[in-house]
Amino acid sequence: MIRHIVLTKFKPDTPEDRIAQIYAGLSALTERLSGARDFTGGRSESPEQIERGYQHGFVIDFDGWDDLKTYADHPEHQALGAQLVAHAAGGIEGILVLDLPVTV
Repeated sequence: MIRHIVLTKFKPDTPEDRIAQIYAGLSALTERLSGARDFTGGRSESPEQIERGYQHGFVIDFDGWDDLKTYADHPEHQALGAQLVAHAAGGIEGILVLDLPVTV
C-alpha cells in the first residue's frame, strides 16, 4: 500500500469553504478510482501547534504505485491540483507531497 500525504500552506485570503470544495473534489475522485481509498483531509487541530504554516492536509491510500500513477495522471486530479497550487502560498512552494510505502 502507498500512503499519499499532501500538506498545504494556503494563502491567508483563501476561504475555508474554497479549501473544502477542493478537498471534496479529491475525495469524490478517490471514491471513483479503483485502487484508491480512505481520503482524509482538513485543517490541522494538532495540540503541538508546529505546523509551520502547513495548516491543511490530506491523505489517500493506494493499493500500489500504478494506482497512484492513475490518480496523478487523471485530468480531474490535475485540475484540482492546479487549484491547490493557485491557492497555495508561493504556488508549488507551499505544497509538500510524501508517498510512503506502508506494510499492512
